[in-house]
Amino acid sequence: MKKPLIILMALALMGCEAVNPVLDIEGGKVQGVKTELKDVYVYRGIPYAAPPIGELRWKAPQPVVPWEGVLVADKFGHPGYQSVHYPGGYTTEWGYGDEAPYSEDCLYLNVWTPAPGKTDAKLPVALWIHGGGFREGWGSEPEFDAKEWAARGVVLVSINYRLGIFGFLTHPELAAENPYGVSGNYGLLDQIESLKWIRKNIEQFGGDPENVMIFGQSAGGGSVRFLCESPLTEGLFNKAIIMSAGGLGRAPRVPMTLDEAQQKSKEVLDWGGLTDLKKMRSASTETLYALGNIYFSATGQWARLTMQPIVDGKVLLREFDEAALSNTLHQVPYMIGFTQDDMGDMGDGIAAFCINREELGQKAYAYQFARPLPTDGRANVLKGAFHSSDLWFVFKSLEHCWRPWTQGDWDLSDKMIGAWTNFAKYGDPNGPDGGVWKPYTKENPEFMIFKLDENDAEASAPGNPLPKNK
Repeated sequence: MKKPLIILMALALMGCEAVNPVLDIEGGKVQGVKTELKDVYVYRGIPYAAPPIGELRWKAPQPVVPWEGVLVADKFGHPGYQSVHYPGGYTTEWGYGDEAPYSEDCLYLNVWTPAPGKTDAKLPVALWIHGGGFREGWGSEPEFDAKEWAARGVVLVSINYRLGIFGFLTHPELAAENPYGVSGNYGLLDQIESLKWIRKNIEQFGGDPENVMIFGQSAGGGSVRFLCESPLTEGLFNKAIIMSAGGLGRAPRVPMTLDEAQQKSKEVLDWGGLTDLKKMRSASTETLYALGNIYFSATGQWARLTMQPIVDGKVLLREFDEAALSNTLHQVPYMIGFTQDDMGDMGDGIAAFCINREELGQKAYAYQFARPLPTDGRANVLKGAFHSSDLWFVFKSLEHCWRPWTQGDWDLSDKMIGAWTNFAKYGDPNGPDGGVWKPYTKENPEFMIFKLDENDAEASAPGNPLPKNK
């Protein structure tokens, strides 16, 4: 009677292995979990670099610390340290509250895949970079549930990276200890490290390290802009989507020189009594984070402007516009767009960027998201086709949102995730057989406008949303 029991146990173990594949990656073995979609798995909270704490605060990311045994990747990692999110607005939209505690120990990534362990699958890969003004956000927010991408044959990686003062502080003493004499851009270096991690490990998840797209929205879209000009990313990706981060002629930030930023940061930290590196690195996370706000309250001068990517001569050689006009951006297919009620006038700059690419013999596809989101009448919520409203649709994660979606919304989401995953696969949102969405050019000055009609039916079509039909 023992043999049937042994056989049943063996079958059970085989079933567990099939459901939760164990992969051997840099750092050790990792086990994912199955999602509710057939053949789609997610690996949550994988470290891609050593925790940037203690003496590693404000240093380039260091190699991941190996772990013993099997890392069960069933929980998302810590988001970068940031402010508490209060009710209303984006907090209501995204349903914040269930995330892991904020921490400087935040260099974790997540992988959604339909082919774990199938090293010969060679599926296209997409790296998602979250937004949040370089001071908040994380890669596992509810709207970024990427199982639908994996179901469409794309291995998607989302990341957390250092934010605010921890990710972008510049300071003369940090420059003095740096072998290149620069400081800042640690958050961008984290993003670059995640691309290197993809290069070394993604085959274990069924991905093709030679077929990688980067995309991001808001500050994540700004990050894509920076990565497309950095000499440190050459050869690490071959497609890019810039979402709600402007085009030419309007940067979504206030540029400063490295010297200006370093002196401003030194002024703020000196004011707070952090006058040398030892004091800076021994200060608590909470003290450092609060310092900018305290400084502003006391002096009326806003210190956050120094906590952002900066041209340093190493990670970034020039501003985005200069790189585009001098043809020093990476020569990859681009997709770029915005929402109808986005922050500021992005449309003209997007059109200018596309024309710039055309003049240099490259392709750029433009889009606008023009679906005002439905609401149920509750107060203090975001309305219209606001900044970030397209994210539910790009990930087809509408199920995580409280809004009363129509069938047209689900159809629109199908249309959009299809275009985005086609771009990841082919560098063309139409797919391999072509379609109606043409690159924006002087002769064809059209965006793809994602929208519903008056009957709430999906009605996306090419058009020009710019004033005076620019």
